[in-house]
Amino acid sequence: MESPAEIVPGVIFYSYLSAERREKVCFWKHHTLVLQVSGQFTLESAAQRLSMTGGQVLLIGRNQVATLTKTPLPGAHYETIVISLQEDLLRQIVLEEKIETGGQYVGPPNVLIPANRFLEGYFQSIVPYARSAGTAMTDEMGILKVKEGVRLLLLAMPELRTFLFGDAQPHKIDLAGFMLTNYHYNLPLERFAQLTGRSLSGFKRDFRKVFGVPPRRWLQEKRLEEARYLLESRRHTPSDIYLDLGFESLAHFSHAFKKRFGKAPRAYVANRTTRTKTTS
Repeated sequence: MESPAEIVPGVIFYSYLSAERREKVCFWKHHTLVLQVSGQFTLESAAQRLSMTGGQVLLIGRNQVATLTKTPLPGAHYETIVISLQEDLLRQIVLEEKIETGGQYVGPPNVLIPANRFLEGYFQSIVPYARSAGTAMTDEMGILKVKEGVRLLLLAMPELRTFLFGDAQPHKIDLAGFMLTNYHYNLPLERFAQLTGRSLSGFKRDFRKVFGVPPRRWLQEKRLEEARYLLESRRHTPSDIYLDLGFESLAHFSHAFKKRFGKAPRAYVANRTTRTKTTS
């Protein structure tokens, strides 16, 4: 196995050394979580010098250049697991957890995370995958592990919310790809604008260029089309899906659905049941 090895491409990495000490200059583009399995990890930047040994966790801030020194301890190997907290994934966590992203982080650029039993358990759950070069970890499993790690960081140190999701403005991202993936979240347009790296007016302008209609109309249409598909083809009921599709109440969903398609969502369920009985 090469070192470092990618466990989940671009997201989770495993690094190890058998005996020799190594030093190199690194650039961290994204926030990065380092789980030290064994040996000593030393980071030295213009602002900080931090060291940690086996069992410790370090959160490194994005857009930093620093010298990294990897030192195996006597009679032991050097091992780290490195998790890249990329902006797209952090945006996804903001959406899923409904995290408020306001506020300015004012602490150090790199933070040693105090040990607790939850992080220790998380740590131990990743080590076997890393040592087996990720052969048993799918990309989907890897992303779930990253999300779990972020949640545990916030549980251990709630003040890291501004570190991870603070006021630093994201660069503009692909609006079409983001909206097609995340249209079902019940968020105000201001939040969609922020998460795509735009002002509200810029978001509305770019949205019309991409989709040809205002964002509110597109969101409603997209959610209702998905609802019809789920009712007709996936055997869901209205109460199963309305919250997941961004509707505030079942009554609001039913009213919008009937206005769009001419009949209430329950009628689709009744038609489906009738067709099933006829076929039988």
